Amino acid sequence: MPFERRYHQYKQLIDSYLEQFVRDAQPRSLYEPVRYILGGGGKRVRSVLVLIACEAAGGSKRDALLAGVAMELLHNFTLVHDDIMDHAVARRGRKTIHKKWDENTAILVGDELLALAYRALLKTTSPRIHEISRVFTEGVVEVCEGQAYDKDFETQPHVGVHDYLHMIEKKTGKLISVSAELGALIGKGNKRQVTALRRYGEHVGRAFQIQDDLLDITADEKEFGKTIGSDVREGKRTFLYLEALRHVRGSDRKLLLAFARNGGVAKSKVKDFQRIYRETGAIDAARERIAHDLAEAKRELRHLRRTPAREMLQWFTYMLLHRTY
Repeated sequence: MPFERRYHQYKQLIDSYLEQFVRDAQPRSLYEPVRYILGGGGKRVRSVLVLIACEAAGGSKRDALLAGVAMELLHNFTLVHDDIMDHAVARRGRKTIHKKWDENTAILVGDELLALAYRALLKTTSPRIHEISRVFTEGVVEVCEGQAYDKDFETQPHVGVHDYLHMIEKKTGKLISVSAELGALIGKGNKRQVTALRRYGEHVGRAFQIQDDLLDITADEKEFGKTIGSDVREGKRTFLYLEALRHVRGSDRKLLLAFARNGGVAKSKVKDFQRIYRETGAIDAARERIAHDLAEAKRELRHLRRTPAREMLQWFTYMLLHRTY
């Protein structure tokens, strides 16, 4: 079966369970926005990765389904709260929770999604449930730390590429690596397999975030589902910004420094940043970094048995590299 078709089947499994998980829950004031955010689409990257990693370690995807659902709920918890902090108006082409309802509702919805994530995770049947719970909890802790670093960077005078990579390893990369590690644990993988899949996830997670940075400035707005240039307008110091700052001179450097002082720029300046990122080689550097991390991720897969699931993980890295939203 082609990997794309199999991915779609796994995604349907997750979507179906998510729908059942909150279908008749009350009160409506809480669960209507919960159903809204979960029904907003998305690639279900983290949840599907749990299933594939479980199979790659020798287990069954059915055993990992609840953990996959937990990862999707956790991911959506981060999205709801991030959108509040970032003052985002759209997510996946639809109004964010705090815009469609209000901030108090969005905060409560985020809290509920986190609680539901634990409810799903703790229904997982595995002799390793204690370790599974520990890995999941450490993921929650590090995601919050990563978000704090991200907010700090908006006001700190000096932030380098190394600082940024450390931040995204926590904020974005950790959920990817946790997804792969949970799958390996549920699949009864040995120590070598668990380590390889965790490291695979670390590389993929870093590449995923840098790709997101890149898409924010280069993607087609309709496909991306978000306003292009939002990172620039909101003052976010992405890999592209920090890489460009290392090389830019003259009036363009003044523009980048003013961006940092003022916490962003007007929408009319986004094209200037697109040009600067292109001319300084920041866009090329981002693409090179993504390709390097995905190559390292594939190298980790050599520690796994050669199976269709391992081949699907190799396809998975290719799919992420060539995504357009």
